[in-house]
Amino acid sequence: MGGLRGADRGALLVLTDLRRDGAAALEWAARYLERVTELPVLAQVEPGEIAARLPSSAPEEPEPFEAVLRDLDEVLLPGVTHWQHPRYFAYFATSSSEPAILAELLAAALNSVAILWRTAPAATELEGVVLGWTAELLGLPAGWHGHIEDSASTSTLAALIAARAATGRDLVVCSVHAHSSVEKAARMLGMRIRKVPIDEAFRMRATELGDLDEAAAVVATVGTTAATSVDPVPAIAEACERSGAWLHVDAAYAGAAMVCPEHRWAFAGVERADSLVVNAHKWMLTPMDCSLFWSRRPDDLRAAFSLIPEYLRTPDEEDALSLSEYGPALGRRFRALKLWAVLRCHGRSGLQAHIRRGIELAAMFERWVAEEPGWELCAPRPFSVVCFRLAGSDERNRELLARVNACGDMFMSHAVLDGRYVLRLAVGQMRTTEEDIRLAWEILRREALAR
Repeated sequence: MGGLRGADRGALLVLTDLRRDGAAALEWAARYLERVTELPVLAQVEPGEIAARLPSSAPEEPEPFEAVLRDLDEVLLPGVTHWQHPRYFAYFATSSSEPAILAELLAAALNSVAILWRTAPAATELEGVVLGWTAELLGLPAGWHGHIEDSASTSTLAALIAARAATGRDLVVCSVHAHSSVEKAARMLGMRIRKVPIDEAFRMRATELGDLDEAAAVVATVGTTAATSVDPVPAIAEACERSGAWLHVDAAYAGAAMVCPEHRWAFAGVERADSLVVNAHKWMLTPMDCSLFWSRRPDDLRAAFSLIPEYLRTPDEEDALSLSEYGPALGRRFRALKLWAVLRCHGRSGLQAHIRRGIELAAMFERWVAEEPGWELCAPRPFSVVCFRLAGSDERNRELLARVNACGDMFMSHAVLDGRYVLRLAVGQMRTTEEDIRLAWEILRREALAR
């Protein structure tokens, strides 16, 4: 009667002690960050190998947490591709910094679920505050609504849903180099898509947007996935305003660079966008998942997403603060806590130093490629991604990339530009040094000779 006694409640957790095992987990994390450079960047396993090492069923009885850490080292770690490695140069390099790692622990301890303001007042209000802080750091207009989604794919999906509801149209227009999430979102929503050609710098040709009278949304990109090119947002915004189309700007990667005033040329015209996405988990020292979504049309977002059953109804003044009414998800994690920790513990100056260092290292690598006979640059480099290739066939470059990634000392990815297979070196890891860039160049030159 009266519920579990203290001893009974304790018995549920007897094999895990937060202080003892938490200290061991923090030690594991700290040691991992110290030794990650010694590990092969790309996981050296075959598909299915990790699953084969694990039991086919969950344990019948509780196990100690130390067994979890043991198997993390012995079973899972060989199957980890190390995004925290200083020579992770694939896709868009990212970093999870120490303040955010600790904030993730605290968020898990609090376990706030922000389905409504009253279920998580601090999580809800902090999210608005840190989105306001970040908007100011990036030079965005004051007063925009901001909230956090899990990824840019979800943020773009939300933008297209709102655009369709606001315009009553079903056409999405983007460049041929827009992120695949745009086409995927259109497919999921049953919307048509039209892709616009690009110019010699891989930017959308605004003059070829065509008739936008049936367009629900145009997606412009600041920092495309393949070449990090910047679409001409002012001209695209002008066309959208004439036709009544929603303008969504995808700045998932490059948006973070706007913390540096010298890079804000790339945000020209963004103040005219209806919505914008910047991923803090790409270049802003924040771990996955933390996609920042802003809109100057919050009423249209709420009209598209608000659905409140009786069991979730609260006083009107509270309803207006429930972020679940502005996006697809009802339940929301306390993601703002890790971004808050990053902004406080790194500050504007720390973020600027991180961005500038990445761009400086990429520029250094770019110079080496330009000066080396037998190599060529394949696209302008506005930020920290260098697109280049070894002179010769596509097959030669495919084989080169395979050898480089197999060596374990670095990891790169590729793209196709002008119909040619090109290599991409993406700098963005906070622990990457000039020595890492030099080693990467040495490996590339060495493997280029190993034919």
